[in-house]
Amino acid sequence: MRRRTIQAATEFFRGEEASGILLMVAAGVAVTWANLAGGSYGRVWHTPLTVGAAPLSITKPLEVWINDGLMAVFFFLVGLEIKREVLSGELASMRKALLPVVAAAGGMMVPAAIYAALNAGGPGIRGWGIPMATDIAFALGVLALLGGRVAPSLRVFLTAVAIADDLGAVAVIAVFYTGSLVWMPMGVAVLLLVVLMLLNRFGVEQPVPYLLLGAALWLAVLQSGIHATVAGVMLAFTIPGGPGRRARDDTSTKRPLLVRLEHALEPWVAFAIIPIFALANAGVRLTGGLPTLLIDPVALGTILGLFVGKQLGITASCWLLVRSKLTSLPSGATWRQLYGVALLCGIGFTMSLFIATLAFGASDRLEPAKIGILAGSLISGAAGYLVLSRRTAHAGARRR
Repeated sequence: MRRRTIQAATEFFRGEEASGILLMVAAGVAVTWANLAGGSYGRVWHTPLTVGAAPLSITKPLEVWINDGLMAVFFFLVGLEIKREVLSGELASMRKALLPVVAAAGGMMVPAAIYAALNAGGPGIRGWGIPMATDIAFALGVLALLGGRVAPSLRVFLTAVAIADDLGAVAVIAVFYTGSLVWMPMGVAVLLLVVLMLLNRFGVEQPVPYLLLGAALWLAVLQSGIHATVAGVMLAFTIPGGPGRRARDDTSTKRPLLVRLEHALEPWVAFAIIPIFALANAGVRLTGGLPTLLIDPVALGTILGLFVGKQLGITASCWLLVRSKLTSLPSGATWRQLYGVALLCGIGFTMSLFIATLAFGASDRLEPAKIGILAGSLISGAAGYLVLSRRTAHAGARRR
């Protein structure tokens, strides 16, 4: 009995349910803390923290180290996942990638358009990228709770959509949420990137050179004006994704460095970095009254973008592709199930919060943005669960 209990607990903490629940707990603690002891909440995250020793030391508020430093590790993992999917996963061929990539594009453009329409000409327009994101941990966590009531192919589809969505979000951050460029550190970053690509080209399989040069790349990008987290994705794209020369020369089944790093980082990101990020960024004070905050154009644009825009953009894009005979629905899936997955893609928690902090900083627009993210993600998750919780016969005729 004890062994079965330990085994069940181990399996639970390997899955998305645990990381999703921990993320929700962290967000709940942040909101409670910000409203019951708001002064201490702000003081803790704005505490200066020095890393290194003079003259090579950097002093930044704790919140900045989390958002620029720890989240660079999160984006590094995102980059590893994107590269793996492109090399051998659901984005490896045009036919396999077409449906999730087009669905992700529709699921980004429609939410951004809804948000922009509600905030056109106002101070909140800079936040148009907030409802474009999908939180893969939350979305897969809700899907995992449904067990066998959902076609297994939909988990693969949701993962591919979320990864394509992440790639789009990274591009949006790099292009639209970057400050003025400083050319000297930018040149250093390019040089370091070339060296990293050469390491890959010559079959270097040890992680230490990549991580040391990656730390230098992060520092150069931080000083260049591009958001430092982009360095995580840049580094990930240089990591070897296939067997190195040594692995090809012997009979061992050594895994590629990309896979080893991805597996090593996943628990740290899921159970430490993302919850810490949520704790530091989800704290929103309801001093102005919740109804007033909810009808703020920033909050309303975020809620409608996540809940209405995501489901409309993804479902319409998939319908157009399938009706045009360019592709088909995921195996065993029905249109109602795909619609439920589109609803789950409206859970934009982590990446949406990140983009909101980039868009609004410490301005008064950040609070309604956080409210909109929390409300829109909660509504989307609950609606998606309700739609998918009803059993549907996986009849091929029902897909057309």
